Amino acid sequence: MTKLWQKNYNVNKEIEKFTVGNDYLLDKELLKWDVLGSIAHATMLNKIKVINSKELTKLKTQLKKILTNNNFKITQKDEDVHTAVENHLTKKLGNLGKKIHTARSRNDQVLLDTRLYSKDQLLNIKGTLLCLCESLLDLSNSNKEIPMPGYTHTQKAMPSSVGLWSAASLESLMDNLQLLDTAYKLNNQSPLGGAAGYGVNLNIDRKLVSNLLGFDKVQNNTLYCSNSRGKVESIILNALTQVMLDLGKLATDLILFSTKEFDYISLPKEICTGSSIMPQKQNPDVLELIRAKVSVMQSYQFQVENIIKNQFSGYNRDYQLTKEPLIKGFNLALSSLNIMNLAINKLKVNKEKCIASCTKELYATDKALDLVKKGIPFRVAYKDVALNLDKLKTTNPIKNIKEKKHLGATGNLGLNKIKQHLTKEISNLNKEKSKFKSAINKLWTYSEF
Repeated sequence: MTKLWQKNYNVNKEIEKFTVGNDYLLDKELLKWDVLGSIAHATMLNKIKVINSKELTKLKTQLKKILTNNNFKITQKDEDVHTAVENHLTKKLGNLGKKIHTARSRNDQVLLDTRLYSKDQLLNIKGTLLCLCESLLDLSNSNKEIPMPGYTHTQKAMPSSVGLWSAASLESLMDNLQLLDTAYKLNNQSPLGGAAGYGVNLNIDRKLVSNLLGFDKVQNNTLYCSNSRGKVESIILNALTQVMLDLGKLATDLILFSTKEFDYISLPKEICTGSSIMPQKQNPDVLELIRAKVSVMQSYQFQVENIIKNQFSGYNRDYQLTKEPLIKGFNLALSSLNIMNLAINKLKVNKEKCIASCTKELYATDKALDLVKKGIPFRVAYKDVALNLDKLKTTNPIKNIKEKKHLGATGNLGLNKIKQHLTKEISNLNKEKSKFKSAINKLWTYSEF
């Protein structure tokens, strides 16, 4: 296999193996996007008369065959997807295949492929996150009047509700939509045409390529295109880390509240595994793994940020190592969201146990505030209740949570407003998906633009 950088000498095999790493395996994720990027690039080369229309048709035909051929392989000798695609074109089309790389570098292609891949993955992540938010909204709405203890310092504190608890996770996850949108916006700019970072002495049309591939805009400065490699990836991983932090907290709550000692909820049996020695066990292993994978996601972000830290301007081979943590991060976040959605959709709330757990000490603060309503200063009321805890009485827990009607409290969760926000986010996501899909379909289907 011919390397894109091949000279009149052979590189030591150990050097070749070390520098290639596992890119040839990772790049299976990028094959679709490399082909589409090459179709757009060839279309632009046709416009500036580097290739003619017949040559464009031949290139597009062979590029399409790569994606429709399930046997297409990227080998270690190829190094990466870009070399594999160009070698295929050269094998099938001779010198015409050698024209496809005109006015672009391999780093140029990696940037473009990663941006397209990340754009697609971010849309998938956001869609899956919104599904989980819908499930949490249903859980909260269905159980908004079921009281349960609220905790501080892992000790019983004040009356809460299943609705308040589940809506807290819902709102936190929805805040992450803003982070994902920011990452999406920064990623949604076409870097192709930066070449090695310094442009080319051909009158290329970067805007055309950007439009063909469904980007919002062209990333302007050619050197910054190269310098931004890893930066955008780290921003994406930061957003995914925030998602995972929320999932980890929710997983911990589900594990604790499903223990027999608490028994506020019952996890669906189909998500639980068993013990090799204890016949009775149903273990929340999958939730424990989600909790642990929060740290794994943080490690991916740490890897990327430290790889790009203090790099000299321009392309450096270090950037190659930012690809794997990004791909792994997307896969981890998507699988974790799917698992959590499955758990939330099928868990059961044990109403009687929740109510029974609302013991009298939970109402201490409410008692102090009742005294405040009678004109007693809060600090005096606080001390009075603290000195007479044995005289506290259990109140009606359902009535108690309903009485707290200020914004965001147990009696006024604001779920209708959240639902409206959720509906708007789903609509915006569908529009963006449709826009991207339309651009890609048009690129795939037609010869002229």
